[in-house]
Amino acid sequence: MKKILSYLLLIAIGIGLSGCIINNVPTYDEEVKAAWAQVNNQYKRRTDLIPNLIATVKGYAKHEKDVLLQVTQARSRATSMVLPKDILTNPVAFKKFQAAQSELTSALSKLLAVSERYPDLKSNKNFLALQSQLEGTENRIAVARRDYIAAVKKYNLELRTIPNKWIAHFLYPDAKIKQVFSITKEEAKVPKVKF
Repeated sequence: MKKILSYLLLIAIGIGLSGCIINNVPTYDEEVKAAWAQVNNQYKRRTDLIPNLIATVKGYAKHEKDVLLQVTQARSRATSMVLPKDILTNPVAFKKFQAAQSELTSALSKLLAVSERYPDLKSNKNFLALQSQLEGTENRIAVARRDYIAAVKKYNLELRTIPNKWIAHFLYPDAKIKQVFSITKEEAKVPKVKF
């Protein structure tokens, strides 16, 4: 009788302890989704600023049509991209999304570099305000991406470590490893400084 009670007590303790981690997968999944939504919010904020920035630059930099066209096209590609529901677990779709955003970042960098050639533009209040908002947004994007990566790390660890892996396998068979941001080869290059 004592052995049976001991076994029942061990089983009850085991169930109690595992109950603490049973809800981790959906909890962490929701954290990932919330962090992803914040990343998208910041990217949308950036794309909303771009038309005003282009309009301001256009008046001063009439000879820079190529750069303005690149920014407009990159923005169009980034905003017209239809994100599949499984983007967080689909490496191909995630990389396409990341490539579109990287292309837009690159085009914006060229646009801001063009502004250096036009002193009147650099002192324009609208341009300065938009440039400041864009810089702030880029910082927000970096923070949102960092938070997303941290949420994905916690979620992916939950799916890859034992005993959580077993629990997820049986209770949440649809749970899949989420994708994280990475930098492209172009972004990893060290900039050349010339004096």
